[in-house]
Amino acid sequence: MSYHNPYTPPRKSATFDDYTLAEIRRAAATGIYDIRGAGTKRKVPHFDDLLFLGASISRYPLEGYREKCDTTVVLGSRFAKKPITLKTPITIAGMSFGALSGNAKEALGRGATISGTS
Repeated sequence: MSYHNPYTPPRKSATFDDYTLAEIRRAAATGIYDIRGAGTKRKVPHFDDLLFLGASISRYPLEGYREKCDTTVVLGSRFAKKPITLKTPITIAGMSFGALSGNAKEALGRGATISGTS
């Protein structure tokens, strides 16, 4: 005796777009799914994609050879009890649970502290 369910056409979802639903169906049918964090599948930017305009980081110099360009950023200067001062405005974003080992997280934290980004 075999049981066979009749074909049911896919329903629209108010939560997921068609691409996401197709990925869910593909993963359910094949048993293979993408392991990823809470991020996105967008192309990861490279350092080549960054453009630093030195004149916009500091106020415009009156005398170019005397004006110092400073990248220090203060986060929370108006409302925080303990504002964070970063010498270099680069942060290490949160990562999904289990993405990195404890040693890797500690190394990132120590490196960020040494470089002045944390």
